Amino acid sequence: MKVIEHLERANNPLISYEIIPPKRGGSAEQMLGVVEELMPYEPPFIDVTSHSAEVSYKQMPDGAWQRCVKRKRPGTLGLCAAIEARFGIDTVPHLLCRGFTREETEDALIELNYLGIDNVLAIRGDDKGYDKQIPNERSQNEYAVDLVRQVRAMNHGEYLEDLMEAAPTDFCIGVGGYPEKHFEAPNLAWDIMHLKKKVDAGAHYVVTQMFFDNEKYFDFVDRCREVGIDVPIIPGIKIITNKRHLRSLPRYFHTEIPEDLAAEVEAADPEHVDDVGVEWALRQTEELMSAGVPCAHFYIMSSAKTVKRIVEPLREMA
Repeated sequence: MKVIEHLERANNPLISYEIIPPKRGGSAEQMLGVVEELMPYEPPFIDVTSHSAEVSYKQMPDGAWQRCVKRKRPGTLGLCAAIEARFGIDTVPHLLCRGFTREETEDALIELNYLGIDNVLAIRGDDKGYDKQIPNERSQNEYAVDLVRQVRAMNHGEYLEDLMEAAPTDFCIGVGGYPEKHFEAPNLAWDIMHLKKKVDAGAHYVVTQMFFDNEKYFDFVDRCREVGIDVPIIPGIKIITNKRHLRSLPRYFHTEIPEDLAAEVEAADPEHVDDVGVEWALRQTEELMSAGVPCAHFYIMSSAKTVKRIVEPLREMA
C-alpha cells in the first residue's frame, strides 16, 4: 500500500520508523530483529535509508595511504524486500541522486516494481567526498527534483529509452523538507520554493528532517501552505540517547537543539541521558499529534529500545 493511502485511511495520527541497513559484511537479521520488536505497534510503513559510495583511507604496511571507495551500507533494496516478505509491512526505500546514474536508478525502480514495493523517497543524498565519474553515454540526476521527475516519468510509462509498450510503474513519491532550512539554502523562503518545485514535479508527500522545537515545524507547515504546497507534511522525530548527540546532530543534520534540552542532557548522568531524550520526544510527539499531524516519523536507525518507551503511551493516547 502507498504511504498516502495509509495516511488517508487512518483515523488517528500514524507512527512510522526509519532504519539503516547493516554495515557491509553484517547480517540483515539484526535489523529484521529491530522490525520484529516494532511489530506489536503495527507500523504502517518503514523507511530504509540508502548510502552511496564514499572515500576512506587506510595505511599500507609501507606507511603509504591508500584511497578506498566503497559503499559501507549496501542492501537497501534487499532489506526492503525481506521486511515486506517476512512481516507484510510496507517499506519506503530511499533513492539517491549522488553516487548513482539515472540508468542505475531506472534499474533499481524496475527491481522495486517487480518486488511490489509501492513507495520511494527521492533525495539528493549527502556529499561523501566521492565524485562518481559518469560515462559519456550515461547521465545523473543533479537534484532531488530531477529524481522525482524520473520516477514520475516511469509512472507514465516513460523510460530513459523510447521503449515500445513500456509498462508504467505506480510509485508513491516522498521527498524531504527542512523546517530549519537546508544548510545550503540562503533562507527558508528560498528553500520552501524549491520544495514546492519537488511537489509540483510529482511528489506525493513530504517528511521533514529531524527537529526538536515544534514551533519551527508549525511555522514551516504554515509557510508551505501559503505557497501552495498541499501534500501531507510528516514531522521527523529523533530521540537523543547520549551526550555526543549534542554535537553530532547539529554537525551532520544541521538542526538546532533547544537550550533547555541541551542543558538537561548535559547535566544528566550518562546512563540517564536517554531518559531525558525519551521525555522530550514524548512531549514533542504528543503536542504534534494533538495538533493533527498525519504521522510521526521516528529516526531510530538501528535500535527500537527507546522508541518503544514512547510508542506505548502514545498508543494509549490514540
